[in-house]
This record gives sequence, C-alpha cells and structure tokens, in this order.
Amino acid sequence: MNRREWVKKTGMVSMGTMLTAQFGHAAEGGKKPHILLVSGWQTVNIGDIAHTPGMIHLLNTYLPEAKITLWPNDISLTEETMLRRNFPSLEIVFGRLNEQGLPDSAEIEKAFKDNDFMLHGSGPGIVGQQKLEAWRRITGKPFGAFGVTVENIGPQLKDLLNDASFIFTRETASLKMLENAGITKPAKDFAPDATFFMPIRNDASAAGYMKTRKLEERKFICVAPRSRFTPYHRIHTSNNWSFEKIQQVITDNERYAEKDHEKLRQVIVRWVSETGNKVVLVPEMQYQTELFEPLLYNPLPENIKQKVEMHPYWQPDDAASLYSKAAAVISMECHSPIISLVNGTPAIYVRQPSDTIKGQMYYDLKLGDWIFEIEQTTGTQIAGRVMEIVENYDQSLEKVRMLNERVKKIYEGKITELEKFILPG
Repeated sequence: MNRREWVKKTGMVSMGTMLTAQFGHAAEGGKKPHILLVSGWQTVNIGDIAHTPGMIHLLNTYLPEAKITLWPNDISLTEETMLRRNFPSLEIVFGRLNEQGLPDSAEIEKAFKDNDFMLHGSGPGIVGQQKLEAWRRITGKPFGAFGVTVENIGPQLKDLLNDASFIFTRETASLKMLENAGITKPAKDFAPDATFFMPIRNDASAAGYMKTRKLEERKFICVAPRSRFTPYHRIHTSNNWSFEKIQQVITDNERYAEKDHEKLRQVIVRWVSETGNKVVLVPEMQYQTELFEPLLYNPLPENIKQKVEMHPYWQPDDAASLYSKAAAVISMECHSPIISLVNGTPAIYVRQPSDTIKGQMYYDLKLGDWIFEIEQTTGTQIAGRVMEIVENYDQSLEKVRMLNERVKKIYEGKITELEKFILPG
C-alpha cells in the first residue's frame, strides 16, 4: 500500500497525530535554528518574486546563525536559478498539501521535522494560510508573518493568526485590520515589505540593454503602467472567477485605461520635451507589456516616440540594475518604486484605488510627496514632481539614502523582537 492510499484509509486525524509525534517540537541542544520560509507567490510579477530574495537577505543579515529553507508557493527554473546563484546555502523544498491538508512529498515531511519555525514572508495577504495551518496542526511549532498586508479576516484566519508568535505588517492600515478583527495574542507591529532589502542585481543585463538602446546613466526615466484590476482570468489557468466577475474586471479596466494612462503620457511628454532624454516603458507584471503601445506609446506625438523604448518582461534583478542607472522610476505598480528606491534611485508611485491598502506603506515611510492618488491628481502635477526631483537631484538622492537607513533601523528592531521566537532557548 502506498502512502497516498494509506492516508485515505487511516484519515487525516490519525496521520496528523503520527506526524506530530514524529516531528517533535523546537530545537534543543544548541543546534542552529532552522527556519522554513513560505514565500514566492507567483512568477508573473517581479514584485512577488522580489519578496523572497529580500526576506532571505534580511534573515541572513540579522540572523546569520539560522539555516533557511524555502518552501515556494510558485517558482520557475528561472527564479530558482537566480536564488541559488545569489544564496548558495539556501535549501529549497518542493511539494504541496493534499486534500487532507498533509504534505504530499517526503521533502516537505522532512522540512516539517527539521525546521523549528515557519515564517510567512512578505506578500499581499496570508497567501500561505493553508501551509501555516498544516504546520500548526501537525507540528505544534511556532510560526509568524513578516511584512504582510492583512485584509478580510474571517473566523478561520482569525483563529490561526491569534496563535502566531508575531504578525509584522508592511503598512499600518493592516494593524488596524488586525485590531478590528480581534487579533490580540501575537506581537504586532509595522515592518516594511521585504522587497526593501532585496540585494540581487544583474548589472551585465542592464549594461547590455543600455548600450543597445543608447541610454545614458541618470539621463532616462522608467515608466510602468497598470490596469485597475489584474486580469488573472487570462493569467492563471486555475483562476475560478465567475463570468460576472470577469466581465466586471474587463469593464472597469476599459473604463479607466485611457483616463489613467493619459497622466503617465503627460510625464513622458514633459520629460522628453524639457530634457531631450529617453523613456523606457517597463513592466512589473507580464501582461503589462500589452499596455505599452495602445495606452502609452501610440498616442504620443511622433517626435516624442523617437525617445521611447519598451522593455520586455524581466526578472527583479534585471529591473534592479536598470533602475539603479535611471534618473527616476514612475510606476502605477507598488513594487517597481521599491526596487528603485532600494537601489538608490528616486521613484514615484501613482496609486490606483483598486490596488489594496499596501500603498499606505509609502505614507508610513514618510514618502507622501512621492506617492500620488491617481483620482486626486493630474498628469501635470505628477510630471511637475518628476522635474522637481531631477532639478534638485542631490537632495532627492539624499532623501532616498535616508529612507533606506530608516527602513534598515526598522528591520533591525523587528528582527531583534522576533529572535526570541525563532532562536531555540
């Protein structure tokens, strides 16, 4: 009888009891702590990819004695290769939970046994909820979440989160959500998105692109578009949206497409007209390359088009290197500005109201003048701020430096707090 057949016959409860006894509890005898990191939410978004190297680097920097094992939610060979190249000591395990909520691979069973703490990495929510629930039920070992947005807290998630050691949210709006939901037991505080600590770059890629497109360092800007709602019905085959939901997403995206992107076009026109320098249209998500021509490029005057390049979908290390050479990044997506800022380049986030509460992070980090609520601002205002940034560039660079120092101090404080939960006593 194979393992899958055995589980079906004996049932989830007995299997869970057996695994609990097998896996035991936290490390003893002074061995190095093992952290099972749950991250890597999807590969069609460089922001979601960037969470993982940021969190790994954060742990390696402030908990160098810990061994990190990554259990990715979604990872391709490209992302796996990038992580192994940059973090040679990283262990990656593969497997999912079966219908009974139990590990379906020996790798994950071993990870449950060997690791002392499950850490939910940065993300748009408790995306790994089922994994945390399985960890709690099977091992009884501690767990926590770092740099997450938390919304829509139902009874099951409330029960889970009240058992966490800590929940550090990436913006203060989520702290209010936790309070309103009655999450009282874990330690709670603000810890910015781990993308703010992403160290990886691909300078050779950026250098090659800049050479072929004749881009000069600090003499071009990057501009990233976004639809009001990500068309996941076209992206993920497992998407279970109803017909009505899909039609609403299509309708809303079409309704706001021209109105939103006309404001970015004003930035492009003013930049090229006043500086004579280039613009690179860049994607944060795969589908956004489809927006370049109809919404940003085609409507531009012919003399402006000559100064506009379009970059294909890429990886966060490629983006980090190109952003580090840009004069500024202007994005309707949340994470391209973060990747830009952590690499020393000023950035503006043009936030759409459909893009969740994560945008509060910019206000929490004192970046209120570099975030624009799209329905409360004009393209003229955004373009004006871009020109202010480059006209006072030394001050702008100093602001970026001070931001990164501020984030670093927050991270240091939060890691100090979570050490008592992660390090074995």
